[in-house]
Amino acid sequence: MARTEKRILSLGELPEGARARLHRFQGGREFLGRMAALGFSVGASLHLLQNTGRGPVIVLIRDTRVALGRGEASKVLVEQEEGEDGNSYP
Repeated sequence: MARTEKRILSLGELPEGARARLHRFQGGREFLGRMAALGFSVGASLHLLQNTGRGPVIVLIRDTRVALGRGEASKVLVEQEEGEDGNSYP
């Protein structure tokens, strides 16, 4: 059986259309509180709807669309999920 390595990257690095699972946060108490209030928690699945490289990053998490600034998105680390064919989304 081949060993698969987890690919951890920031939300801002994830390509549009990708699906990922929240791995951890890099931020202080206020940031963690804001993320929790928006429905972000470690282990939650999300779908990246918009990431044009400029402006907000828009994700779908817990059936809710959330827009994050690029600074916030850089503090959210995710594990990109693979599709049924073994390739990474999208």
